[in-house]
Amino acid sequence: MKKNFKLLLLFVGLVSVVSAQNQKITLEEIWGGAFRTEGMDVLHSMKNGTQYTVLNFDRSTRSSAIDKYNYETLEKVETIVSSSNLSPIDYFTSYTFSQDESKVLLATEVESIFRRSTLGKFYVYDIASKELTLISENKIQEPTLSPDASKVAYVFENNLYIKDLANGKVTQVTTDGEKNKIINGVTDWVYEEEFSLVRAFDWNKTGEYLAYIRFDESKVPQFSMDVYGESLYPTQHEFKYPKAGENNSEVKLFTYELASEEKKEVDLGDAYYIPRIEWTNDADVLSAQVMNRHQNDIKLYFHTINKGTEVVLHETDEAYIDVTDNLTFLEDNSFIWTSEKDGFNHIYHYNKNGKLQHQVTEGPWEVTNYYGYDKKTDRVFYQSVENGSINRDVYSVKLNGKGKKRLSSEEGTNNATFSADFSYYINSFSSASLPPRYTLNDSKTGKEVKEIVNNDALSKKVSQYEISPKEFTTIRVNGNDLNMWMIKPADFNPNKEYPLFMYQYSGPGSQQVANSWMSANDYWYQMLAEKGYVVACVDGRGTGLKGADFKKITYKELGKYEVEDQIAVAKQLGELSYIDEDRIGIWGWSYGGFMSTNCILKGADVFSMAIAVAPVTSWRFYDTIYTERYMQTPQENASGYDQNSPLSYPELLKGDYLLIHGTGDDNVHVQNTMRMAEALIQANKQFDWAIYPDKNHGIYGGNTRLQLYTKMTNFIDENLGATSSKIEGVKQMNN
Repeated sequence: MKKNFKLLLLFVGLVSVVSAQNQKITLEEIWGGAFRTEGMDVLHSMKNGTQYTVLNFDRSTRSSAIDKYNYETLEKVETIVSSSNLSPIDYFTSYTFSQDESKVLLATEVESIFRRSTLGKFYVYDIASKELTLISENKIQEPTLSPDASKVAYVFENNLYIKDLANGKVTQVTTDGEKNKIINGVTDWVYEEEFSLVRAFDWNKTGEYLAYIRFDESKVPQFSMDVYGESLYPTQHEFKYPKAGENNSEVKLFTYELASEEKKEVDLGDAYYIPRIEWTNDADVLSAQVMNRHQNDIKLYFHTINKGTEVVLHETDEAYIDVTDNLTFLEDNSFIWTSEKDGFNHIYHYNKNGKLQHQVTEGPWEVTNYYGYDKKTDRVFYQSVENGSINRDVYSVKLNGKGKKRLSSEEGTNNATFSADFSYYINSFSSASLPPRYTLNDSKTGKEVKEIVNNDALSKKVSQYEISPKEFTTIRVNGNDLNMWMIKPADFNPNKEYPLFMYQYSGPGSQQVANSWMSANDYWYQMLAEKGYVVACVDGRGTGLKGADFKKITYKELGKYEVEDQIAVAKQLGELSYIDEDRIGIWGWSYGGFMSTNCILKGADVFSMAIAVAPVTSWRFYDTIYTERYMQTPQENASGYDQNSPLSYPELLKGDYLLIHGTGDDNVHVQNTMRMAEALIQANKQFDWAIYPDKNHGIYGGNTRLQLYTKMTNFIDENLGATSSKIEGVKQMNN
């Protein structure tokens, strides 16, 4: 009896393990946060280099606190400030220390304007006196403390202000700010979106001067969006949006002296764009990066107060130049700069007069992040794809380019956050099979000191599901070895035929095939694999991290080579014994929606279905900075715009097509989808579509994502799935 009882227990245990590993992923879990990862939020390294602070939120009391920790022990040292002790504040959502760490800026009641810009009420907390000062009763933008923490500059209603924290006096620096006309100190919509810049002012090192950019958007065409809301009548949201070939804001750079309250314009010649400004380590020297409209000519200016302006660095490119934030001034005002001028993105060191000292990194691989320079050890720290373009590793190297050392050890995606003195760094690591893990590491050796955060609980949870490995390979297409990942059903049988569902984005310099942990979409792909689909993704020509030539081949022809590659990939994968060539679908969002739309038209005999979410359907509808960087203007390159626009050939549609857009999309306007719909209607082509009221480019909020992905899943099942009556009918006809 006992033996039989043990056998029964063993059998029951095996059944439990098997059933536990066979749980099915649901959309409700994906979009309900069931697979959310643990991480570290708003980390700031203290100046002493031995401690760091983190923003912690207590859900039970709904209060936030800035807590200080030791790097070496990871133990909490103190709470610098908690909202539970600040009567005017329920909680704050971000914080910024002053340069001397005597004060901290706290953000409350923050609301979004566009992708990066916000409005909020901000307080300055004095750490020594524990006094709290409200900067303004109004909601303001981009408050920034002066170097000595005695003042704070900010923008309100397109004008720049300075508040003296000692006496409360507020000085209005500019007075001509006006909505949809003049902006001082913050950027217009297109700079924010495409140059990733919101704050357009900067304190000099002594706090005696401010530099700021003035935007005159009077001549920029105005765009309007209906906001349906819940009221009886809809309203309109109006803002300046320069579409390709139209007028941009006229920009000027000014310096403002606090003592004299005098403003002076900086002479930057024929500056069309001013994507970056920054004071150097010399208190009277301001740097400004200036670009032409085509963005293939960049100049770095040094402006010396009361002396003049000179160009210290000048680069040109046959295609375009990407703006980065890697400009770093060393103590002697020599500077670090990154450039693709040798065909790959690398780090360069110039003296203060712009003379090249050393190319710090070199090779047929890309630097993907620049972390900083440690003067004590004379080492530059950076991230690169030297260990394969789908991986990221952390490295250090001498300023002269010698003595390179790989600090990270695990293959996947490594990213570092360094202490202020570069003695330690916190490494975040993940791979396609391992969720994020945060560790404290020694910056000299890369050796792990301690683990800080792991996602072991998530790993255990995920192991209970039918997770299929993401297989990384390359595929030879149009003379190039393209990076690819593929997910097959867990019970994959090479003797069966499976429908193929392809995902891509394909935008210039982008990457989707990366060895990193799963996003929400990856769980969706796992769910589709459970249903019996093979899911694949290929980064074609034009994507990033394989050199400038590979990336810039799409110049002036967006949607040509990328589409050719996706069609060729689908054909080649369709020849595999386990892929049903009659059931190949493709989807994408934004640029990916532009691609999937083109693919089902130009590849009508290859793709039987496509989904396009928030697609660009003509680059004539998109903004100047992004579009003209890759296409020049429509006036100069009409054929490039029109020959690759799906609006030009809607009659090619044969398969099943689902078109999706949010009406509140300030980025890719719903106009793109409306024009695509009209083109298909006039071509007498049937299609499905879904419009999401007042939703922006991300199409989220409440149950929106759940409903959206349910709709897309149903569409895939109905038109690509094994039980699709349409597919079976096609197969019978072919037979």
